[in-house]
Amino acid sequence: MHNFEYRQGELYCEQVPVSQIAKEIGTPCYIYSHATLTRHIRAYDSAFKSIPHLIAFAMKANSNLAILRLMAKEGSGVDIVSGGELFRAIKAGVPPSKIVFAGVGKNAEEIRDALKAEILMFNIESSAEMHALNDVAASIGRKARVALRINPDIDPKTHPYISTGLKKSKFGIAADRALEEFRIASSLRHIEVVGVHAHIGSQLTEVAPFVESLKKVIALIEALKGQGTNIRYLNIGGGLGITYSDEKPPLPHELADAVSPLVRNLDLTLVMEPGRVIVGNAGILVTKVLYEKIGEAKRFIIVDAAMNDLIRPSLYNAYHDIRPVSEALLHRPKHVVDVVGPVCESGDFLAKDRTLPDVKPGDLLAVMSAGAYGFVMASNYNSRPRVPEVLVKDGEVHVIRTRENYDDLIKGESIPAFLN
Repeated sequence: MHNFEYRQGELYCEQVPVSQIAKEIGTPCYIYSHATLTRHIRAYDSAFKSIPHLIAFAMKANSNLAILRLMAKEGSGVDIVSGGELFRAIKAGVPPSKIVFAGVGKNAEEIRDALKAEILMFNIESSAEMHALNDVAASIGRKARVALRINPDIDPKTHPYISTGLKKSKFGIAADRALEEFRIASSLRHIEVVGVHAHIGSQLTEVAPFVESLKKVIALIEALKGQGTNIRYLNIGGGLGITYSDEKPPLPHELADAVSPLVRNLDLTLVMEPGRVIVGNAGILVTKVLYEKIGEAKRFIIVDAAMNDLIRPSLYNAYHDIRPVSEALLHRPKHVVDVVGPVCESGDFLAKDRTLPDVKPGDLLAVMSAGAYGFVMASNYNSRPRVPEVLVKDGEVHVIRTRENYDDLIKGESIPAFLN
């Protein structure tokens, strides 16, 4: 249950009743379990202990400073995709030597900041980016360590929005161009080629696509050796899925069992970028029922959380289990309902056609598996303040992000004098 389970008639996060947190902090709010986070990162690290490796937590999944500090204390680096994420990572105490910079649209300022911070390496997504990186590095007298991201054209069998390794994807360099692009990279004075990177998608529920991709990349590494390019890092990305509903994704040790034999004798360091699998089931979104609305064709449960707080259902039609915080509610009559929020959009929903027990205004609901791509994708749409985040450890509740107020909503805005 990932440290979220019913005890004494109500849902707990570790040793703390969720209802107590909701009473103290208010709703909506995100709640994370420290025990789950540490267990997950340690399980991933331990699974690959037989080979040299670096875990670079994909902080796009959850970039709260406290979560990043926890990862750093466990020995993890981070995978970043923006200058803002670089700033956050360094503020959280992540060693720059464990930071990998990915993403297709790095600008000159972001590149310069990362070079000055002396990060481990850049994942290069295109020839144009490689030349831009070389130019920026030359302008400040640095040499950029890079891994070229190869698009292996592997179907990860996941949602199309989070598939990244197909030919039609914006990510990576086509496999048939790889040798030539590596040759060009090696010829640039301010580029040091150190690795190969491949990441085929997110929420993968099978090991086979990882293995298929890895075999293609290993063949490339052997070809690169033949032309004198020594690869020190093999970055297999992340993407291991979690259970939202009835999925049965492989566990980290199953991925390690499949991958380790293929890379053990390559004399390189394996880099991995897990995100969702570390934080996804370590967090929930707690919301309060505002109203019940019975229409001609639908029954609606209107809650105080909305698509601006958790956009995955609206964006991906993603499934999140929803449970009453009070276990007693499970014994009430069941109805098929849509769980919707206050945002003025038909797409504002947390669940559609879901069978839930009869709930009343004031009842609390927990949206499960919300630790990844939850708060980090939140917005202020409809001028809604973003919600707080809470970390529970050893029976203590720590507010790791306070709830925004109305003044926060207009920070940085101004009315020009001609409007006065």
